[in-house]
Amino acid sequence: MLQSSFTPTALDESELLGIQTLTDPVMSTAQSLSELAIRFFLNLLSCWVIVRLLYYPKSRRKDYVFTFLTFSSAMLLLLYAMGRVDVGVGLTLGLFAIFGVIRYRTETVPIREMTYLFVIIAIAAVNGLTPLYVVAGVPDNNPHYALSSGDVLLALAANALSIILILVLENSRGLRRSASKIILYDRIDLIVPERRDELFKDIEERCGITPVDVTIGNIDFLKDSAYIKIYYNTESCADTTLDSIIRDKQLIDNQTL
Repeated sequence: MLQSSFTPTALDESELLGIQTLTDPVMSTAQSLSELAIRFFLNLLSCWVIVRLLYYPKSRRKDYVFTFLTFSSAMLLLLYAMGRVDVGVGLTLGLFAIFGVIRYRTETVPIREMTYLFVIIAIAAVNGLTPLYVVAGVPDNNPHYALSSGDVLLALAANALSIILILVLENSRGLRRSASKIILYDRIDLIVPERRDELFKDIEERCGITPVDVTIGNIDFLKDSAYIKIYYNTESCADTTLDSIIRDKQLIDNQTL
């Protein structure tokens, strides 16, 4: 009687399934610090170019320059820290909470400044979440983290495209920039619709600006004065803080004329 020479051997689950098990690679401290430095300085450089070279020359608002650069750096660090842990939905909820604080818990921000704010938030998100190190050496059974030149170029391209887009829009001659100004006008005889051309001419002579449209506000017939909001085209994008204060209707109504 023939006896089988086959001897059963114990196989683990990975061998039965044909799966090769590898030890998960861990980034070294030097790699983590270099990754953070690359992200931080790339983000700071991009935001500095956008804020200091594109935004500031036309607005001259140093307070917003400080706010944008500080907020962008803080947002980058926050996203980088959250991206290193598995937060899932918490990351999205955290971003919505931050946007909610910006929208409802601070004073009104002009539309141009709000646009720049969302631009630097988007750039901070790109620079904070784009993977720069990838796992390499898997075919050689030596997995480790290595800097991915492709991902670095992708991050650089995203930053460069954002800067180029803002540069083109800021210097486009086809896009007119409008501004508004509220004045206390003393010739209420000109505020009637029939004398609108005379009103425009008088405003241009006295204020030095060419109005495109006007809105008549609170009128005081006892003192022959009225609040008028003037809309005009301008090359400057500077915000008038005084106008932002007077823009509140309750403040105007309670103002002593």
